[in-house]
Amino acid sequence: MPDLATPSKTIEILKKHNFSFQKKYGQNFLIDRHILEKIVTAAEISKSDCVLEIGPGIGTMTQYLAEHAGKVIAVEIDKCLIPILEETLTGYDNVIIKNQDILRIDILNLVKEYNNSKPVKVVANLPYYITTPIIMALFEQHIPLETITLMVQKEVAERIKTGPGSKEYGALSLAVQYYAKPEIIAVVPPACFIPKPAVSSAVLHLKKHPAPTVNVTDEDFLFKIIRAAFNQRRKTLANALTNADNLKLTRKEITDTLKKMNLNESIRGEALSLAEFAVLSNQLMLKNIDNID
Repeated sequence: MPDLATPSKTIEILKKHNFSFQKKYGQNFLIDRHILEKIVTAAEISKSDCVLEIGPGIGTMTQYLAEHAGKVIAVEIDKCLIPILEETLTGYDNVIIKNQDILRIDILNLVKEYNNSKPVKVVANLPYYITTPIIMALFEQHIPLETITLMVQKEVAERIKTGPGSKEYGALSLAVQYYAKPEIIAVVPPACFIPKPAVSSAVLHLKKHPAPTVNVTDEDFLFKIIRAAFNQRRKTLANALTNADNLKLTRKEITDTLKKMNLNESIRGEALSLAEFAVLSNQLMLKNIDNID
């Protein structure tokens, strides 16, 4: 197949199949081969790799992946794109196309079936509205994976990459950094897509940690603490945690723990690092258990 990463070829394919963009799927097709090359390079795809591609669209990136990878599993939610993918990926016998919702399909079973449960590399051009649920599903379901390289809204990439003290820093930053090391590979302007999105995008590379970088007694409780801290981010951390319905903690228990950590009781969640949240979680976990009992 000819290179799809041009405006003329993309438009030609779409017109041939009378394709109409579905707003509910947030579809924006990449038309810049240089960005595609950056994605494949950042993901370090080789013939020994099995790649899980989320949202292949018309197969533009899929072709690049198929050229470099041993196997590509392309999961596309829009059934109207399946005939297009079957055409544009003709000749690539290392591509499996699945017409499924990535948030509903059993990814663990998919990896087991097509890669013997060995780690895969994930590559995706994600709709902005569903970026966070997909990223967190991949991590929280403990999918065997090495890296995730994806196109996301630039603001989301910055939010994931940032650290304490930034206004962008929040629960998403901490959740992703708990599981992986984030790196922004490139900023991508709207002109690189058809149709043009309203905002700039970024290529984000997430390299999964071999093991968590912090010692946590209870992972679920850590994330309860983090979510509570940022659900009311203008409040002090002590107030935010005291007001959380799913935490059975008194204000005194929280402030005593903060003092023990040499942190001011008026501190806000946005000032704490992941390591500090881990220590806070471990110490408050014991008090929470006692209160429930």
